[in-house]
Amino acid sequence: MKSATTFLLRLGILALCLAAPQPARAQEPAKPADPAPDPDKVTLNFFKGTEIGGLVDAYWMYNSNKVDPSFRAFDVKHNTFDISMAELWAAKAPSSDSPIGYKIRLNFGHAPSLFTPATDADYKNIEEAYGSYLAPAGKGLQIDVGKFVTNAGAEVVEAKDNWNYSRSLLFQLAIPVYHAGVRVTYSPTDKVTLMGGVVNGWNNVIDNNTGKTVMASITYKPNSSTTLIENYIGGPEQANDNSDWRNISDTVISYTVNPMVSVMANYDYGHDTVGGLGSTWQGIAGYLKYQANKYVALVPRVEYFRDKDGFSTGVLDHNLTDATVTLEIKPADNFIWRIEYRGDFSNQSPFVNDTGAAKKNQQTITFGFLYSFSSKS
Repeated sequence: MKSATTFLLRLGILALCLAAPQPARAQEPAKPADPAPDPDKVTLNFFKGTEIGGLVDAYWMYNSNKVDPSFRAFDVKHNTFDISMAELWAAKAPSSDSPIGYKIRLNFGHAPSLFTPATDADYKNIEEAYGSYLAPAGKGLQIDVGKFVTNAGAEVVEAKDNWNYSRSLLFQLAIPVYHAGVRVTYSPTDKVTLMGGVVNGWNNVIDNNTGKTVMASITYKPNSSTTLIENYIGGPEQANDNSDWRNISDTVISYTVNPMVSVMANYDYGHDTVGGLGSTWQGIAGYLKYQANKYVALVPRVEYFRDKDGFSTGVLDHNLTDATVTLEIKPADNFIWRIEYRGDFSNQSPFVNDTGAAKKNQQTITFGFLYSFSSKS
């Protein structure tokens, strides 16, 4: 009985304790809300790693025949101050930390009208516009989709990145300038880079048939002084013709002898079939660059181009030779003067003078002005 009384007494005391008001618990302070993103930082992060640049390329040229020269790429006006091109570009190379990249290069002036066919008139001021993705495969497999300049040749559209001011016969007559499609680039080792692609064809965003052109490239750099590049481009290029293929093999070798002397060679061989008839063309160019000091360089170039069937020049059994000497004066990294003598010589008479007389040669002197800028320089 005593045990029961004790149990009931303890139970009552516990009930009274539970019923008593409890001291208020201190409330934890509310966590502050995350601050809104700084729009300036968002913009800076977007452009982080992006290069923004521009170029002005102007020239004056005098032709011994006193007419506009033939077989030239962009220096095509006699005795005229011409704006060959003015460019603006933005580019971001993809990386493992930021796998999305892009490149947009806008080109204005005389040049884009010269290398763009009428069917691509809407795109003539867009030299390049493509997006890139660096896939996590091996050391990184880069995929580019859009419009980009060709992988072929020793020279490029921008004169500032070439050794000479005028573009070679091979640049003008042997290879395309640009493509539209997809390409994939991969480097299995530090010495080898592979590239493959599928594009609409030669110099067309708007395709002229339903076939596609394939291209492949291997770059081998056994050491810091030597580079060997082999390119192939093949596919149907004639309008409404998917059967007849155009093929081009392009080889470029460069070697740096020492800090003052560099040499380079380019060989092209091409074949196409038009109306059931085959046509071939081939050419070779040799370059030597003597860098006297950081301000002055001298660059001779010699070329031979054989157009047996008149495919590129419109002249049958045609042999063209180019001899060029370029004096480069570079008072600043982004400012270049080039003074250039060039002679073009033919076994036929494809040139004319101001009286209309046929000539076997043309000789020119050109003063080129190149100014460029970049956010990374």
